[in-house]
Amino acid sequence: MVADLSQLVKAYDVRGVVPDQWDEPLAELFGAAFVQVTDAAAIVIGHDMRPSSPGLAAAFARGATARGADVTLIGLCSTDQLYYASGALDLPGAMFTASHNPARYNGIKLCRAGAAPVGQDTGLTEIRTLVEQWSEHGLPVTTATTPGTVTERDTLSDYAAHLLGLVGLDGIRPLKVVVDAGNGMGGHTVPTVFAGLPLDLVPMYFELDGTFPNHEANPLDPKNIVDLQARVLAEGADLGLAFDGDADRCFVVDERGEGVSPSAITALVAARELARNGGKGTVIHNLITSWSVPEVVRENGGTPVRTRVGHSFIKAEMAEHGAIFGGEHSAHYYFRDFWNADTGMLAALHVLAALGGQDGPLSGLLDSYDRYAGSGEINSTVTDQAGKLAEIRAEYASRDGVRFDELDGLTVTGEDWWFNLRPSNTEPLLRLNVEAREKKTMTAVRDEVLALVRA
Repeated sequence: MVADLSQLVKAYDVRGVVPDQWDEPLAELFGAAFVQVTDAAAIVIGHDMRPSSPGLAAAFARGATARGADVTLIGLCSTDQLYYASGALDLPGAMFTASHNPARYNGIKLCRAGAAPVGQDTGLTEIRTLVEQWSEHGLPVTTATTPGTVTERDTLSDYAAHLLGLVGLDGIRPLKVVVDAGNGMGGHTVPTVFAGLPLDLVPMYFELDGTFPNHEANPLDPKNIVDLQARVLAEGADLGLAFDGDADRCFVVDERGEGVSPSAITALVAARELARNGGKGTVIHNLITSWSVPEVVRENGGTPVRTRVGHSFIKAEMAEHGAIFGGEHSAHYYFRDFWNADTGMLAALHVLAALGGQDGPLSGLLDSYDRYAGSGEINSTVTDQAGKLAEIRAEYASRDGVRFDELDGLTVTGEDWWFNLRPSNTEPLLRLNVEAREKKTMTAVRDEVLALVRA
């Protein structure tokens, strides 16, 4: 029977319900296919804290060794720790995680040596084709291949040392920081990375538990940072940090308990990375980040480059332009000195260094980086996505002074506002983001577009 991978293999990764959509025998086929497509002599594998992750990772390793590849198992890790291992060891890698999805889900994030992404256009389509063939006919016998070996390696301390070597934290003032790990991998990485720093750490939900008993491990959903916001205020903390399930994204809460826009963090880190590079360099940002980001980049001597939403596009632009940094509205932050891969932990260290290097509160520090009123991302269920986008384009085409951009969905720009409306790749949704110079204008544009979308 041919496995149905249509709902399992996404644009950038593998993700689905275990065991309904995939299981260990299928993971074994993915391991064999990954080795064949990458032609790897050796690979590295890590996994998160989900109950199904160790078994799936072990099955993937069996498939890889059956095709002759040696396997290094790094065990429990964050996704950016797997990227570190891929970069430092110069090996293709596989990370078993479903990020912020519910407990019944699991997935695989794949990369080539040096943490280079594997997506639909860079190997994932070929991997899917092989798995489908082998699920029907069985894995071909390769009698000439000597099975690979399996070794275990702890990379957590080396990962922490690498990150700390990229940010100047010497001499920062003591800070009180609340960290909500959401029962995800931040509970594994934060204690090691933060050890020895002048931080009064208040941990929340550090117990590794892939059933997520306290809240979903998705800090971009406002309901999932309510506990963190309350704890920051109760503790009189300088800031709060929230990591998602696989701890590759980090969301920031200021001393007032208010969520900080990832665009403001992108602008702050961009300014710091440009300063590290002598005031020169390219910074990548996706088309949904705030106007503040390219403004700050130019003000600090850099060159902003705008691209589509999605890590494969960001990483491709990072490589093409030799960019020093990249940021997305979704709290993914990419660094040249981290193999162009995303690491929320490194962004968090930059925030701590910036805050600890001056005497004011975080809200004041970020004032110059958060200049406009934004809506955040708003999702609407739409059956005919293309038809609705065409309808809204026609509506705004009749208005004076309006510009259009269809790089990713539909971006409409007026004199002092813009909005982007783009379709989800996996669900019947349109995602709306709006920004304006004044909150009143943003609210009016947001409400008008939403009314059109939902009509």
